[in-house]
Amino acid sequence: MRAEYRREDLGKSVRGKYLPRYKKGSNLVLLDDRVAKAFPDADAVNEALLGLLALAEKTAKTARKPRKSGG
Repeated sequence: MRAEYRREDLGKSVRGKYLPRYKKGSNLVLLDDRVAKAFPDADAVNEALLGLLALAEKTAKTARKPRKSGG
């Protein structure tokens, strides 16, 4: 700590203050620069990923349906 700072000026410390938040985990991810340029903000990223999930679910349901045999 720098000489001009005194410990008592920093206030009371609390051990484990952020532990509950830390235990919940984080959803922080680092995007490739190319991806970050394509999406202006978190809402745009979420919208794109939710659309991708919806498409994947729809595709999976279609692929599982038994095909009718024509004959």
